[in-house]
Amino acid sequence: MFRTVSPDRAAFAAIEVFRGVPDHALRRIAELARVRRLPRRVRILSQGDEGARVHAVIEGAVCTAQSGSDGAQTVMRIAGSGQIFEAVAVFTDGRYPADAVTMSETVEASWNETDFLALIGAFPPIAFNLIRIMATGLQEMEERVRELATRSAERRIAYTVLRLAKANGRATPAGIAIDIPLRRKDVADIAGTTLHTASRVLAGWERAGLVANSKRMLTVKGLPELQAKTAD
Repeated sequence: MFRTVSPDRAAFAAIEVFRGVPDHALRRIAELARVRRLPRRVRILSQGDEGARVHAVIEGAVCTAQSGSDGAQTVMRIAGSGQIFEAVAVFTDGRYPADAVTMSETVEASWNETDFLALIGAFPPIAFNLIRIMATGLQEMEERVRELATRSAERRIAYTVLRLAKANGRATPAGIAIDIPLRRKDVADIAGTTLHTASRVLAGWERAGLVANSKRMLTVKGLPELQAKTAD
């Protein structure tokens, strides 16, 4: 199911929680990491699992989703290259709050609780990065709750696409390419709407030249127009 790999230190330097740490810290981070190359649609962890680790995406993308008592799933976020996911479990009850599944072939790194806490103690910039990441995540969740309560489906979809472009986008001659394979259902789940609505809205934007979709890779071609759709 997976292959162990050994990325160079530059790959760890690009992970958001380790940015700004010195080279000798990166060596120690790399030594303590468990790194795996995983195929698409592999479950990395399951909601409720114990023995939590801090996970990061080196290449690829991971979708995290929570299940309710009725079995329905809610997409919490999509982590792309350089982003951590499910780290909150290490600082709470040690149980993962969501499932995590690869969206494409992915290189994933992780650290056990003991080693990660030791890294925080030895290298303070990691703690500051972690606080910023968790504060940003909380802010995004608050914005999503507000949007669900007060915004139309089309506006929520626009917010979703713009967030993905900001977090995982890459400037190209055609526009901002989102380097994550996205199904329309993924967009619908994040925006809190139906697949039918997300498909209708995205198809309309494609016809209008605001976005392009090729092999599930979305490119934002009309950034100002999409930003205008989120304006009050």
